[in-house]
Amino acid sequence: MTFRGWQTVALDFYEGLETDNSKSYWTGHKAVYEEAVHAPMADLLEQLEDEFGPGKIFRPNRDVRFSADKSPYKTHIGAYLEAGGYIQLSADGLACGLGMYQLAPDQLARYRDAVAEDLSGAELERVIARVREAGPSVVGRDALKTAPRGYPKDHPRIELLRNKGLIAWQEWEPAKWLGTPAAADRITSFLRSSQPLKDWLDAHVGPSELPPR
Repeated sequence: MTFRGWQTVALDFYEGLETDNSKSYWTGHKAVYEEAVHAPMADLLEQLEDEFGPGKIFRPNRDVRFSADKSPYKTHIGAYLEAGGYIQLSADGLACGLGMYQLAPDQLARYRDAVAEDLSGAELERVIARVREAGPSVVGRDALKTAPRGYPKDHPRIELLRNKGLIAWQEWEPAKWLGTPAAADRITSFLRSSQPLKDWLDAHVGPSELPPR
């Protein structure tokens, strides 16, 4: 199927779910979710596959085992791309991310070494400036309040060193284009603009080599 965007009914579905996050609401509106929310996301992933690899849609159910919030359903639909990239739709609109959200201990060590090193650290600063100039934000995740152990507090890239993750991120509020094929153009533009950050992370951090928990 051809991706045609998300219609207003998809946003209405999530507005309702935010108000009534219950099995009865979900059951009563499941057909809306399948047709107006899930199906367009599946069409979008199929359209993006040639350039960004296969995608997978996350399950709508929340994992409440270790959460004080026992709401059973996520108030957004999320999907990730095999070549990198995250796409999210909620009542607030569309959002995309690319990068490394949560670094494993071995990744974090390599990241900090690369940030601290003069050549690779300066390169990252240039990459971030380039991505931001194109439109996306570049934000750190789970930043420490102080310098990580072994690094001086006055390091010129201390803000980057404190991060435990680094991603490009962009959000768009609901607008008419969201219900058209132009929504795919926004996502494609974001992913292409953010690619330099992913390239830096792939080159200097790479995947975790630790066994799965």
